[in-house]
Amino acid sequence: MRYEEYKDIYNKLNSTEDLERMVKRGYDREMLMVLYTQRMTREVKKNFYKVKNNTGRMLKEWRQGHSLMEISDRYRFPPVLTAMFVLQEMGINKKKFWSYVRGEEPIKDCRLEKEIKEIDEKDYVYSTWANDEQRKRGIWGEDLLESWLDEQGLEYRTEEDLRGIYAKTPDCLFDEPVTVDGKEVMWIESKASFGDGPEFRFNARKQLIPYTEIFGPGMVVYWFGHLDDLELPDDVYIIDKSLTELDVER
Repeated sequence: MRYEEYKDIYNKLNSTEDLERMVKRGYDREMLMVLYTQRMTREVKKNFYKVKNNTGRMLKEWRQGHSLMEISDRYRFPPVLTAMFVLQEMGINKKKFWSYVRGEEPIKDCRLEKEIKEIDEKDYVYSTWANDEQRKRGIWGEDLLESWLDEQGLEYRTEEDLRGIYAKTPDCLFDEPVTVDGKEVMWIESKASFGDGPEFRFNARKQLIPYTEIFGPGMVVYWFGHLDDLELPDDVYIIDKSLTELDVER
């Protein structure tokens, strides 16, 4: 994706309502969900302590009758994390809070029970269902990669096969180099995310560059797309879902 188009989409994803508007413009919902999640998690890191410093005021607002969802909207902070701050200010620890959100422990206060359900339903990033969707997305990407590798008749070892043998392990490692999209690679890493600048730099530092140091050149597949003009480290190649339309060169 060209940077200009990406930036236009990214800058307009300020809320779930914006996400739905972008779907109506013809953009893929899953790609938008991924970009929205990436943006929101970055915003949380940037604003976490600034919002947390207002928890006393937030609890006061809640006791005055404002709902957790209203407080979340006012502070422009994810509903589930906003609720966690308020409940911690009440003296409820994180463990108990998450047991409330997951429905593992009954909530005696009827108002609080109703509002906890509401914030979990409306949080597209930190809710129980959103976490499940993110996990399923990752598994889907890994399964898609393995299906393609099997169709190509390639022999490879998975992250599970390699666990405990190496300090860092890609999703698939070949015993011999294979040529994909004109590049000779020893490994492929699956990412159920969008490869923009921050995402790619983080992945490169934490995983991709270390893989090249251990195994040699490799490829990362971003299933929901990537920027066209990313600066790639030596021996790291990038591709999107078009990978599954390719054949390995023999």
